[in-house]
Amino acid sequence: ADPRPAAAVVALESVARPFEDRIVLRGRTEADRRVEVRAEISGLVASAPIRKGARVAAGDPLCVLDPGERPANLAEANAYLRQMEVEHQAALTLSQKGFTAETESLTRAAKLEGARALLMRAELDMRRLILAAPFDGMLESDTAELGALLQPGAVCATLIALDPILLVGYAAERDVDKLTVGAPAHARLANGRAVEGAIRFVSRAADEATRTFRVEVAAANPALDIRDGMTAEIMVALSAAPAHLVPQSALTLDDAGRLGVRLADGGAARFVPVTIMGEAAGGVWLDGLPPRATIIVVGQEFVSDGHPLTVTLTDKNAALR
Repeated sequence: ADPRPAAAVVALESVARPFEDRIVLRGRTEADRRVEVRAEISGLVASAPIRKGARVAAGDPLCVLDPGERPANLAEANAYLRQMEVEHQAALTLSQKGFTAETESLTRAAKLEGARALLMRAELDMRRLILAAPFDGMLESDTAELGALLQPGAVCATLIALDPILLVGYAAERDVDKLTVGAPAHARLANGRAVEGAIRFVSRAADEATRTFRVEVAAANPALDIRDGMTAEIMVALSAAPAHLVPQSALTLDDAGRLGVRLADGGAARFVPVTIMGEAAGGVWLDGLPPRATIIVVGQEFVSDGHPLTVTLTDKNAALR
């Protein structure tokens, strides 16, 4: 038996309860899609501008360019193709009858393919006169002004898609493996509005500067009233796990510097290392303890493993106050 006199300690009987852990990310809202609709050919804008804030559907024209000589070029390409078709057929017939060399027929065939390519380019130029919305969204800028000259690459309009809206945060290295695509999440915006969604993306590569991982939550926004760039606090609930709620003052360190608590086990003290899973009013949730434990809450700093104890039990509610 341990020759040391029994130490008087106060302990509480604790039973593990389900603890629903959660991860909190600070972030912002972000448009699901954003694109600058740009001209592929040069031309004067022939359509009236659409003002920023307008909602548009996929395929709606945003800028229409003056066709200039392009309709004439298309008609010329059509006529040239018909001519090449006639000449190719004639050359083919003469070649089959032996009146011309086969090379003449091949030359006409090459010219026919060139005429077809010329027509395709003319038709493509006509289609490029209309700069259409690539998806349903909202204009973030006015479309180009009537009469403005757009060169290839010039911006007609900036379009964003806000439904769904993205809630973007960054998870620490210790938390990122707990997050899974499809897991439900909810957020509170800076204006107090609550938003619900599901995780859509968890980055596999950390930000080089912060060593955190980008997390995207997609949330429905049919009215488009959640704006891009709003501050958001994102919360992801994790699966429940058994844990003990104990007063923070019960925590102690062993000689190796490990965090833990001391239990009254069979009339003697025993150190058990723990992991803090979360905080609550008046205490902390701990993992690493058996399902039932007698945790020393007063006097744990003055005993070591195997020290005999005289235990006084306390009410758990009193201990957590």
